[in-house]
Order: sequence, then structure tokens, then C-alpha cells
Amino acid sequence: MSEWLRKGSPGGIIVLWVVGVLMLWEAAAWYIADVAHVLAPASKLPYLHLVIEALINHWSTLAEQGAITFGNSITGFLIGTAVGVVLAIVMSLSRAVELTLSPYIIASQMVPIIGLAPILYGIIHDPALSRVLMAGYVTFFPVAINMLRGLQSIRPEQEELMRSYAATVWTTYTKMRLKASLPGLFAGLKLSAPLAITASIIVELMGAPNGIGVLMLSSLYYGSSQVYMFWSTILISVVIGLIWFLLVTLAERLLTPWQPEFRPKEGGGR
Repeated sequence: MSEWLRKGSPGGIIVLWVVGVLMLWEAAAWYIADVAHVLAPASKLPYLHLVIEALINHWSTLAEQGAITFGNSITGFLIGTAVGVVLAIVMSLSRAVELTLSPYIIASQMVPIIGLAPILYGIIHDPALSRVLMAGYVTFFPVAINMLRGLQSIRPEQEELMRSYAATVWTTYTKMRLKASLPGLFAGLKLSAPLAITASIIVELMGAPNGIGVLMLSSLYYGSSQVYMFWSTILISVVIGLIWFLLVTLAERLLTPWQPEFRPKEGGGR
């Protein structure tokens, strides 16, 4: 079994883990409802097949509201990425600028999202803009820090080699430093992608008129009668975050094929 896992494709292993988690969910729900006889078992952990049934029955509503959340989070994600990239480049060009900006960038992340979201929504009174700004807020920091680390990863002998070929400062930066920063940039993007979805949903919980968070809140309000709808919104949120993460991973594979994990593995070797 361990040999199969070692040689198996990443996609097959992921499918195996997903199937295992789903089976564990169904087994745990059965234990809570039919063995432990917990009061209101569906509110603790409902049967997965009933959650999926509710998801199918309310698919049009879930898809419509999920698209709103997804669209706002993507916009904020792109804006946050742009801000993070600019900050990383500026800080890499000047040590003084890095020392000046770093404390403020770090301090900006000390404010919890759950505390900042209602403040921002109360000031702006625009649910769409609030979702975009919150998604951008949680995106820029991982992008800036990880990309800056990549920009600063160049060794002195590498720069010396570029100078020996009469490369200009601009050529050295664009051909070597920016390329070296791409793995760090994508590491930050993969961290930020699910967070952007979460930030948008938190804003929706503050009183937005639409979005998957609104469905989540309304199904909680109606209690046990909407428990399967509530878990459907949770499932949709997970799927949205996973899709966004996989899209970023695909972009990384296409744009950084030189990374060791993306190189074709030679068969037959040990």
C-alpha cells in the first residue's frame, strides 16, 4: 500500500483521500444518529447524502449566490495580488523602504478579519465593495511577503555571473530576480485564494443582501428545518475555495514548469 502511494499519481491520491473523508463523514453521521442516539443529530453532523440531496434541490439558488461571492472575491483577490506584487518589488529595490514599510504591513494583519469586516461594512455601506476590499486585504500580505522572499533569494555569485555577461540592472532584475520570485508569488497566491473566499463570506454575514454567506445565515436562523441547506452552503463554500486554489495551482504549473515538482519523473530509477 505504501509503495502504491509513493508511486501513485498526485491526482489519484487526492481522489483516494477525498473518498476516504466522505466515507468517514457518512460513518460518523450514522454513529451519531443511530448508535449514540444524540438529540437532533442532523444539527451535529447530518448524513452526507441528505446534504447532497438538498444541494441538488436548491442548486439554482446556491449557484447564483455562490457566483456573487466568487465574483467579488476574485476581484478583491486580483487587486490584493497587484498591491502585494508592487509592495514586494518596491521593498526589494530599497532596504530603507523595506524597513520603513514592513512594520506597517505586519501591523495591518494584527486586526482580525471578523473585527475589521463589520467596521468596513459600516463605513462603506456597499456590500460588493466591502467584499472586494476584504478579499484584497487578506490577499496582499501573503503575496508581498512570499514574493519579497523570492526576490531576495538570489545569491551574490549569481548576480556576479550576470554582470560578467554585461547584463544591465534592468535585465538582471527582470530575467533573474522576477523569475526567482515566481515560486514565492504562487505560494502566497495559494495561501490567499481560500482566504479571499472566507473574507467575502464574513462580510456577507454582516448583513449583505446577497451571497452564499446570506444563505448560510438565513438557514441558521430557521434552525433544524434548514439544517441541510446550511450544510449545503458550507459544502459550496469549500468547493468554491478549492476551485480557486486549483486554478492558481494550474497557473503555477503552466508558468513555472522548471520547478522540481513539475518536472517529468524518470521511470525505472531509484
